[in-house]
Amino acid sequence: MSSPTSDAIRWVRVSTCHLPLATPISDAKVLTGRQKPMTEVVMLFTEVETAGGHQGLGFSYSKRAGGPGQFEHAKELAPALLGEDASDTGRLWTQLCWAGASVGRSGLATQAIGAFDVALWDLKARRAGLSLAKLLGAYRDSVKCYNTSGGFLHTPLEQLLVNAQASVERGIGGIKLKVGQPDRAADLKRVQAVREHLDQLGKGTALMVDANQQWDRPTAQRMCRAFEDLGLVWIEEPLDAYDHEGHAALAAAFATPIATGEMLTSAAEHADLIRHRACDWLMPDAPRVGGVTPFLKVAAQAEAAGLMLAPHFAMELHVHLGAAYPSETWVEHFDWLEPLFNERLEIRDGRMLVPTRPGLGFTLSEQARHWTRASAEFGERP
Repeated sequence: MSSPTSDAIRWVRVSTCHLPLATPISDAKVLTGRQKPMTEVVMLFTEVETAGGHQGLGFSYSKRAGGPGQFEHAKELAPALLGEDASDTGRLWTQLCWAGASVGRSGLATQAIGAFDVALWDLKARRAGLSLAKLLGAYRDSVKCYNTSGGFLHTPLEQLLVNAQASVERGIGGIKLKVGQPDRAADLKRVQAVREHLDQLGKGTALMVDANQQWDRPTAQRMCRAFEDLGLVWIEEPLDAYDHEGHAALAAAFATPIATGEMLTSAAEHADLIRHRACDWLMPDAPRVGGVTPFLKVAAQAEAAGLMLAPHFAMELHVHLGAAYPSETWVEHFDWLEPLFNERLEIRDGRMLVPTRPGLGFTLSEQARHWTRASAEFGERP
């Protein structure tokens, strides 16, 4: 419904921003020839302002493909928000979904909606003078965090050890390594070397591995067995993201927990994964599933199923959502997005502190504006 009050949305801007990566990134999907190295992250930013001057910032993202499509779909959807009450996050998510119903309710379509939804939640929390975590009902003021950006497969073993030590010295509580290359012995060698190095540091640092969906079922069985005695927190995406039966079989067979879920792009897809008991650690990605509104639905299902939660990527958002989950979560530390914002997250004693600033607690930097390739505005600023 439209709003005659100060909460009526009067202005919306959508922008596409291309964030270059300092080094081309390779995981198992590159070594198996299914994808090319990643050289940039394409961000979709949305800015919303109400008649009363309340503002919200949201974002979604794409890797390797989809960025231009997200931006174009966001431009199609943005006019539907004008005149609407910014507080009605649930109704507006559904309204945007129906506005783009012909392109579906998952994938690129919901990722475009996600940027608007995050902006509306950011606005709601800013208006209340609360962090997003506090608005949602935080269980803690910090979350456990682990680093991924130093453990990609293009990184030589010697540098892996250097990166792992640097993360530990920074106060990060866990290290995740990419595995899944064609040489399985090389995978095991790298993981064992980092495990030994972390043990020598004596900080109790957690270790995880991520195969990025590149094993078949027999290989996954063998590799899970080989890793069983290394004390891993989890083995991530050993199989195709939609092979729920295969993941469930691994979760039942091995003591090392199985993690998956980051590639799913709707609450409904997560419901199917949970129904199959396909993991121990669920890894939803709020921008990918369509924002905070569907993420909360996924989290409620995960809690009911007794699953642990480790949101994927986008730590600037997931630090809040992780803090609002009943049991302890892990949040992924990636420093890639830091140049886009004026503020930084604080890391201490293996944990990421939830910002106390209102909303997400982030504002776009001049560098983000510099990397912006196109934008479109709708309505008029108050």
